[in-house]
Amino acid sequence: MASSFESDITGRTEVPDVVVSRLPQYVRTLSQMLAEGVQIANSQQLGEKLQITPAQIRKDLSYFGRFGKQGRGYRVDHLLEELKQILGLTVTWNVAVVGVGRLGRAILNYPGFTPDGFQLVAALDDNPGVVGQEVGGLMVRPVSHLAEVIDSYQVSIAIVAVPIAYTQAVVDRLVDCGIRAILNYAPIMPQVPEGVSVRSIDPLLSLQSMTYYLVNGLSPEKEL
Repeated sequence: MASSFESDITGRTEVPDVVVSRLPQYVRTLSQMLAEGVQIANSQQLGEKLQITPAQIRKDLSYFGRFGKQGRGYRVDHLLEELKQILGLTVTWNVAVVGVGRLGRAILNYPGFTPDGFQLVAALDDNPGVVGQEVGGLMVRPVSHLAEVIDSYQVSIAIVAVPIAYTQAVVDRLVDCGIRAILNYAPIMPQVPEGVSVRSIDPLLSLQSMTYYLVNGLSPEKEL
């Protein structure tokens, strides 16, 4: 049976990136509520847990169809399943990690990816002293084998954890190999063609933005 999202996708206005970025937080919160035995939740309850307004929650969900009835709230299990389908979390995504330094090793040894549908299937590096080692249960392959690894393991997503000087070149190679989703840990924003999604994680930028509020004695707005 098609989900309400699938049946309503034709003609729907483009969903803002900020709304898409909030959906995983909805999934996490709903999963926690379901584990606690909560069966029905309204936008007020969700808003309290996510620290955003009930109106914003209703607006976010309205991009994807109708999920509840006014005055009755949302069935937690149903809304959770619908949002997982919207995000593509009902299947397993194969992920390759490029760069097996300290950060790459931490990523490869992190156990939290698999339960949420992301399977680390390959590790690659250019350092001869690292290639051939086993890290996080994976044998490190040379970056020169990138195309072969992506094809053999049906990799859809890449995590880039290489030094800044090599980031753009690695991203270019990934794009050439057909990768369209990249999580970047280097403190630069690599250039990619249209149709390729890049998300960069830089804790230093977050810390620097936080100090603005500290030195000015202000409180930042709540955000997901």
